[in-house]
Amino acid sequence: MRRVVGATGRVLVTLGVLILLFVGYQLWGTGLYTAREQSRLKDQFAHTLKQTSATSATVAPGTTATTTPPPPPPSGDAVAMIRIPKIGVDNAVVQGVKVEDLRKGPGHYPDTPLPGQLGNAAIAGHRTTYGQPFNRLDELKPGDEIKVTTLQGTYRYLVDTQTDADGKPSGHIIVQPSQVEVLNPTPDPARPNFDLATLTLTTCNPKFSAVERLVVKATWKPVTEASPVPVSPPPRTVASVGDLGLSGERGSIAPLGGWAVVVTIVGGLWWWLFHRYRRWTAWFIGVVPFLVVLFYLYANLERVLPTNY
Repeated sequence: MRRVVGATGRVLVTLGVLILLFVGYQLWGTGLYTAREQSRLKDQFAHTLKQTSATSATVAPGTTATTTPPPPPPSGDAVAMIRIPKIGVDNAVVQGVKVEDLRKGPGHYPDTPLPGQLGNAAIAGHRTTYGQPFNRLDELKPGDEIKVTTLQGTYRYLVDTQTDADGKPSGHIIVQPSQVEVLNPTPDPARPNFDLATLTLTTCNPKFSAVERLVVKATWKPVTEASPVPVSPPPRTVASVGDLGLSGERGSIAPLGGWAVVVTIVGGLWWWLFHRYRRWTAWFIGVVPFLVVLFYLYANLERVLPTNY
């Protein structure tokens, strides 16, 4: 009985340590990957911006721009830069909201217009992992400034006034992941058949949970008369915005099982080596490959979790 209790205790302690290591990986380890990808994406966007001639018309407010922007880049490429001075956001935005896209930084919902186009441009971002770009999104107040730079220019948005659960003015709202209507465009009351140029940011709520979604909505406002004017987006033949959801797509669970087997094998060999040769060198020899395969296990485990966590 003592052996059974002792073995059970060691198993539970081991599981507890593995869970704590996964929490550490989520909070800090994922940020290392995002920082590297952000550096690459910012260089990529700066190079593209330098090489690309102006493709958007700069016209006076109240007139109609006729320039049609090019189609968005492939999924995973840099599509814009987003800056929110109040909460310290300065990130490259990737095209797409799949798991592998949001690991790189904030992601643009592919079925919505790009920032700087008429309609509701939507961007999702992690709140507590992978650099947590939208960690402080709930601190935004009505009138706060959001700037988004695309290949067509820099566009300024001001946070709209929303109503919170208590009926008080707020800069954000809380919705369920199924409430995809927040991604729908807002008709322009001054021009029939046109939509306002708006921006919607989504992330998980509350922090460290994916039960709800925190949503911030903003409307384009020109800085000067020479500011770029949003133009109509190119026609889209993909699924409608209503089919998107607010969580993107999750990764496959199949690789997770494979890495779990590898971790079990490496961990078993490490345990055997340490009990066979009770020396610190044997422990060190085993811990290095174990941590490497554990890292890949955690990376695949994270991919099957809710996307915006």
